[in-house]
Amino acid sequence: MTVLNSKKKRTIKLSDLLIPKFQTNFNDIIHTHQIYTSGRAGTKSSRGGIKAIFTIISPTPGSVVVLRKFHNKLKKTVFKECLRAINRLGLKKSDFKITVSPMQITYKKTGNTIYFTGNDSIDDTKGMIDEDRPIVLVIIDELTEFFDKGDGEDELANIEATFIRGNDEDFVMEYYFNPPRNPKAEIMQWLDKIKKRPDCLHVHVDYRDVPPGWLGKKLIESAEILRKLDEKMWKWLWLGLCVGIDELIYYMFNEDTHIQEPTEEQIKHIDFLYIGVDYGQMNATTYEAFGLDVIDKVVRGIDEYYYSGRDTGKQKSPSEYAKNFKEFKEKIESCTNKRVRYVFIDPSAKGLAEEIKRTCPEVIIKDARNDVPLGISRVQKMLSYKCLFISPKQKHLKEEMYMYEYDKDLLDKGKEVPVKTNDHCQDATRYLIMGIWKFIRRLLPMMKDKRDEEEGDEDDA
Repeated sequence: MTVLNSKKKRTIKLSDLLIPKFQTNFNDIIHTHQIYTSGRAGTKSSRGGIKAIFTIISPTPGSVVVLRKFHNKLKKTVFKECLRAINRLGLKKSDFKITVSPMQITYKKTGNTIYFTGNDSIDDTKGMIDEDRPIVLVIIDELTEFFDKGDGEDELANIEATFIRGNDEDFVMEYYFNPPRNPKAEIMQWLDKIKKRPDCLHVHVDYRDVPPGWLGKKLIESAEILRKLDEKMWKWLWLGLCVGIDELIYYMFNEDTHIQEPTEEQIKHIDFLYIGVDYGQMNATTYEAFGLDVIDKVVRGIDEYYYSGRDTGKQKSPSEYAKNFKEFKEKIESCTNKRVRYVFIDPSAKGLAEEIKRTCPEVIIKDARNDVPLGISRVQKMLSYKCLFISPKQKHLKEEMYMYEYDKDLLDKGKEVPVKTNDHCQDATRYLIMGIWKFIRRLLPMMKDKRDEEEGDEDDA
């Protein structure tokens, strides 16, 4: 492809921007449905951005629709990727009209436009037909969201019906997603079904298909480290394979490896302490304390408070739990000579949070983010990479590591739902890891995932 910049004519080769597996079908309009899957760092997001920009700079009239399930995910992901593609293709942003509200990118020479939209409701894509130029390409990013939080196959059929009308000759829909671990997940059933259609193409890649120079030494080393530590996690995270799901959620937990009492020297490496809180009435209430070791770049378990009204036959009031919290906090601060920075509390435990604020006004309390699947995934990564250690004092957390399971019947139906037993310490720990994730991902680049780009720091503690 040849484009003009302000100084001289410049030739950009697509082979310099796309991996070989993405080059052969880049201009394919025979297959209406094109599905691109990968593990981490498969460069499929880059491909999508380049394809969208490449389409609208064509002299042939034709516009593009780029979809995510939710509008608030657009700006930091697909919109940002298209802006990057402008630079990668050697074009100038001044050649485009770029607006955020409405979110659109129009190539001035052709008038062809990329329309960005969510599909939060069925009405979001209605009326988006371009009256002047046909919609020739629909890109659906993070397709998993349409199945996990939408109507799945029915929703996709409605999207297709909206945009294919009158555009059937050159019309293409591209779908991008990272396969889930569970091969029985609804999206994988849809994939198996649509692949049988003669107008469907499926391309799967992983980081090994990408030139090493594009990825960098550190990223490849990170993948290979996980390969040695936890091959099953590596196959899913980096290769994008449906490896299946163990009923035991933290199958990678190894007591000999993950149970460590921090030494005095390691305590010195810790900047602050953090506490995750799970509150129960008759069920257990637990406080799990950890510190972030900024030298060894790991999260270290410090201590645990655990009380079960069901087991003891006596329930405590929120004010009693707050008193226990104050005693627990003072104990760990005295033992470590470190200050508790944040406390992440079960969002439903407003009464306890207020009592702790009253008892410990110096404490910064934050509502825990209760995104269970994402939280579990992050704890799993920490354990697999041996970046999360548990103190021998956290004996109930250790016990739950061997008992925290997915519901087997729901697994068989493609749903990953933890059994709501033996999970109190697990919930508290998950709240904490989610709460300090922005610090973890800065220390440990291997931990950064696509959700981090979407969320930004404002969503974390």
